[in-house]
Amino acid sequence: MKALPRLASWLQVAPVALILVLFFGLPMLVVVTVSFFDYGQGRLYPTFIFDNYVEIFSSSVTLRLYLSSLKFALIVWAVTLLIGFNIAYFLVFHVRTLLWQIGLFLLCTVPFWTSNIIRMISWIPFLGRNGIFNQTLEGAGITSQPLEFLLFSDFAVIVAYVHLFTLFMVVPIFNSMARIDRSLIEAAYDAGAGPWRIFSEIILPLSKTGIALGSIFVITLVMGDFFVVKTMSGGQSASVVSALSNEISAIQYPPAAANAMILVAIVTLMVSGILRLVDIRKELIA
Repeated sequence: MKALPRLASWLQVAPVALILVLFFGLPMLVVVTVSFFDYGQGRLYPTFIFDNYVEIFSSSVTLRLYLSSLKFALIVWAVTLLIGFNIAYFLVFHVRTLLWQIGLFLLCTVPFWTSNIIRMISWIPFLGRNGIFNQTLEGAGITSQPLEFLLFSDFAVIVAYVHLFTLFMVVPIFNSMARIDRSLIEAAYDAGAGPWRIFSEIILPLSKTGIALGSIFVITLVMGDFFVVKTMSGGQSASVVSALSNEISAIQYPPAAANAMILVAIVTLMVSGILRLVDIRKELIA
């Protein structure tokens, strides 16, 4: 009889475990295996060599690509956190009516009802040399010539990323803030605490779960993307995933697999660092 509850637990997790093994574990095992293969003339040679990893770590170009990807991830994370936190804070603590909260929150999501590609490409006519923004600046007399850095640059890539991924930061932070007991804030006011102390000792600590979840979403999305970098930089910038895509196109599967595994390891370390700072499971259960 004692074994029945344990058997029931195993049966409950079995479907999820099976899906993870089939659609995550086995493909990952294939990628790991191929990363140690040799290749040449469009063919793979099953063997066990470390050359693909050695080439990655000894190539200054590849290392710069990793640094470029990390740069984009950290900048976009910081900007989306700043914007997302302020939007969530305004919706939760400054919009008193639930109906208005829902309405404004839905208004934030309206742009995301369209394709990511359409929303990203819409920045090209806006930021272009003869785009709306440059024409407005010149018409107002602020600049005498178009600003060249607005499009096909790192700036354009970051703008597109922030536009695409800010909602992934807003939603979890909004959810965490909405769960904060207002009586805690009222008690802090009654005890003589000022707005800054309430923010730093109550609101910010109780929002850390949402910040952690939003950070994981944004960082993983940026690190795994290459289309935004390719389109918005006009080939002026690159990332690890764009290089990986080029290797796959050239049928260089072993080095692509090695790059993929290193990228997975880096993202895993970043996510693990966030989870060490915030115990998301404990916070969500609480």
